[in-house]
Amino acid sequence: MGVASMIQGERFIYQLRVRYQETDKMGVVYHANYLNWFEITRTEWIRELGVPYSQLEEQGLLLPVTEVQVKYHQPARYDDVIDVHLRLINSSYLRVAFEYEACRVSDGVLLITGTTQHVWVNLDWKPVRLDRTMPELHQLISNYLKNV
Repeated sequence: MGVASMIQGERFIYQLRVRYQETDKMGVVYHANYLNWFEITRTEWIRELGVPYSQLEEQGLLLPVTEVQVKYHQPARYDDVIDVHLRLINSSYLRVAFEYEACRVSDGVLLITGTTQHVWVNLDWKPVRLDRTMPELHQLISNYLKNV
């Protein structure tokens, strides 16, 4: 679990299993842990494009979150298998935005939806243009958007 991923049409899907430590005293996934799932899925999507996040950092490029929106629909519980769907919804030279949905595999119930906004920055946290800093990644993202 956790390594199963696929690109299905315009969506990237990453599958994970709810770990015990992700739950709270009420027996459901603690609300902030869903944001970890978004990040895990996003970094696996970038890896699937052929650029591990560690390579971005080695080249002096970071992608911090600048905005998050989340809507909780139903709780996830320990040992649930979850598909986290990611869709790239916007990309420019400086910014990128993603949309997420997490569904329980056993019954298809929608658990959470959300979006994240990001800006490309260098190691000094100064905004940089992706097309100038890492043109090969900019091209991969552009091609991805054209194919969805």
